Amino acid sequence: MTPVRSYIIWFTQRVGSTLLTQALEDTGVAGRPREWLNGEHTHAAALRATLWRDGTTANGVLGVKYGMTRSLHAQRTTQFSSLLAGRSGSDDKAAWDSVFPQCKHLFMTRRNRVRLAVSWWRAIQSGEWHRPTRDGTMVGAVAPRASSDLLEKYDAAALDHLLREVSLREAAIQEVFDRWHITPYTIVYEDFIARYEQTLRDVLAFLKIPSHESLAIPSRSFAPTADDIAEQWYARYCAERPLQ
Repeated sequence: MTPVRSYIIWFTQRVGSTLLTQALEDTGVAGRPREWLNGEHTHAAALRATLWRDGTTANGVLGVKYGMTRSLHAQRTTQFSSLLAGRSGSDDKAAWDSVFPQCKHLFMTRRNRVRLAVSWWRAIQSGEWHRPTRDGTMVGAVAPRASSDLLEKYDAAALDHLLREVSLREAAIQEVFDRWHITPYTIVYEDFIARYEQTLRDVLAFLKIPSHESLAIPSRSFAPTADDIAEQWYARYCAERPLQ
C-alpha cells in the first residue's frame, strides 16, 4: 500500500512513547507507529516498501516511532537520498518526504529530566522497560531484577551521563526541525499521563484522522514503572546534585 499521509513521532527514552504509539495503533486507523527505522536495512527501496507495508493501516495512514540519534539519522538520510537519483538540488527533507508523504511531526519530551534519567537507569538495571496492563508479555522482555538488588544499583555518575545524553538527543532533533522549518506538535509526558484520553483525542485531531471525534479511546496498555526505589534514587540524586 502507498500511504496517503504519514507522521513521525520523535522521542528520547522514558517519555511515554510506547504508551502513545500502542494507543494509536489500537485505534486501527492511525497507522502502526513502531520503531520501523531501527535495525539493519541496506536497500532504501526495500526499507520504504517495508515501512509502507507494515506501518500503514488500511485507510492509508503511515506511522513511525523514531528514537533519533545523529548516527541513525545520518544513515537513514543517506539511504533515503538514494531514492532521489537524478533530482538536483534535493535536500535531506526531500529525501525523507519521498518516504513519508504529507508528513506531520510530533515530538515527545519530559519536563522533569531527573525523573527521566532515573526511569531510564532503572529500566537498564532491572530489564523492565514496560509494565503491560493487559494479558501477554512484551517481545524481548526479561525478568526484572529483585528489588533488594536494584536499590544497590544507584549510580549518580550514570544519571549524570543519561541527563547529558537526553539533552544531546533532543538538541539533535531540534536541529532537524530547525533545518526543515518544522514546528512539531509537542507532547509533554507529565501532561500526557494526567490527560491521557484528551491527549489522544488532540493527537488524532492534529493528524486529521477521519472521524476521529467518534473513535473510542483505547484503555492504557502500560502502567508506570516508577516505585519506591525510583523515588529513593530521585531524592538521593536531588540531594547530591541540588542544582540539577
